Amino acid sequence: MTDSGSAATATHAASETAPTGLAHRTGTGVLPYQAITAMIRAREIVAAPEIEPVQIQPASMDLRLGHHAYRVRASFLPGPGAAVIDKVKEMGGYPLDLAEGAVLERSCVYVVPLLESVRLAGGVTGFANPKSSTGRLDVLTRLITDHGTAFDQIERGYEGPLYLEVAPQTFSIVARQGSRLSQLRFQRGNPIIAASELCRLYDDGQLLRAGGLRPHIRDNLLPVTIDLKGAGPGSVIGYRAKKHTDKIDIDAVGAYDPRDYWEPIIYHREATLILDPDEFYILATREEVGVPPDLAAEMVPYYTRSGEYRVHYAGFFDPGFGWDRRAGGSRAVLEVRSHEVPFMLEHGQTVAWLRYERMAGYPDRVYGTGIKSNYQNQGLALAKHFRPFA
Repeated sequence: MTDSGSAATATHAASETAPTGLAHRTGTGVLPYQAITAMIRAREIVAAPEIEPVQIQPASMDLRLGHHAYRVRASFLPGPGAAVIDKVKEMGGYPLDLAEGAVLERSCVYVVPLLESVRLAGGVTGFANPKSSTGRLDVLTRLITDHGTAFDQIERGYEGPLYLEVAPQTFSIVARQGSRLSQLRFQRGNPIIAASELCRLYDDGQLLRAGGLRPHIRDNLLPVTIDLKGAGPGSVIGYRAKKHTDKIDIDAVGAYDPRDYWEPIIYHREATLILDPDEFYILATREEVGVPPDLAAEMVPYYTRSGEYRVHYAGFFDPGFGWDRRAGGSRAVLEVRSHEVPFMLEHGQTVAWLRYERMAGYPDRVYGTGIKSNYQNQGLALAKHFRPFA
């Protein structure tokens, strides 16, 4: 779950600091920072203007909006044999100039050609997620490719342009050429680790810090639960987005008074929260999440057996998130929406699952203060666009 500031001196994940004994693993898994930079040098990832160092994260890279967006009637996938831009024209999409910034209205769908394009080789595939700050503004983004049959995936061997579907759900946003709303990671082979290894890492305190018994690990997924008590009665346990607010500049940091956009949710007597349909909430996990340097993690955004709600748009955690030899200090912030009917959450209820993935090698830098990552050591927190509540 990345949102880093300026590139800084790389933090090296030396083998002696890694807990899992996988320091020399190469080949299969999520490609690290240095492999992404090698792909750029090999022209497997290209862009105009050139890709900036700040875009490259420990196990992912940020994607930039191009100079125009197309407003379209509905979300779509092009399907085999069809190019994205041809579908846009079929749907009567009309362009908006993003050179100086433009407003992308809530409840509307836009398709934006990205500055980056790819030429994937060597069995590499790509997967995309919204950036953390994008998800915390309730902006749905999905990567699309020509001939694509699934969102947020780039098939092996794909060569061509990339597009981003952008659909603000709660706030209208201002975006411009170069704005970074989505991140892309690459992998080779199957990066999923075995359940036995997952259990061992959990028992060693590498993945979650939480009291109580080991949670039930199913299908290589580690459950996380909701915190609806906070620091006790009278404390803030979440935020509910206000309706009919002013727009938000996606590139502005610390520019907005949160009281103009959010209502704090206070814990009183009962540790429950009824999610109202069509409302957007920011909540947090009870557990503190850690990602060792030789692993990455993805949060499964929705699981039909858990109830009629969606949790967590921005589901990727770079190596080093919340980790300093052990897990601790960083909770996962959750973007939550109910579907169609009210739904009651209870404190300690399972709301999402973490899938840990192998890195193909140690990244030359890890998530954290060394690269000015925005959400290291976070508790319950709004997006970086907002000042702290007074």
